[in-house]
Amino acid sequence: MLPSENRLRRREDFATAVRRGRRAGRPALVVHLRSGVTDPHVSGEESPPTRAGFVVSKAVGGAVVRTAVKRKLRHLMRERLARLPEGSLVVVRALPPAGDADHAQLARDLDAALERLLGGGAR
Repeated sequence: MLPSENRLRRREDFATAVRRGRRAGRPALVVHLRSGVTDPHVSGEESPPTRAGFVVSKAVGGAVVRTAVKRKLRHLMRERLARLPEGSLVVVRALPPAGDADHAQLARDLDAALERLLGGGAR
């Protein structure tokens, strides 16, 4: 499970990551990354934690399939939070093939997308 402080919840945070961040697409998902965002809602001098959110539409499948995909993605993202810059906003949008993908395929797609975003590759 993804820790509470690392969850993206507010609509404006999702919008910031999607509209102003970089994007990398893979067959089963698209990852949006906005690096080093300062959070105006958090006071103090410490840097904000990296936060991740997930978008899994009905195109992926029924409620049971969507919930399973979200759980897999949360688990995978928890293991990869340390690789991301502090204060980053990450939105993972599942595409329809994610409903049929197994854990290993989602992990490969997520790793490839993050590597592309962190490595500075072309869009």
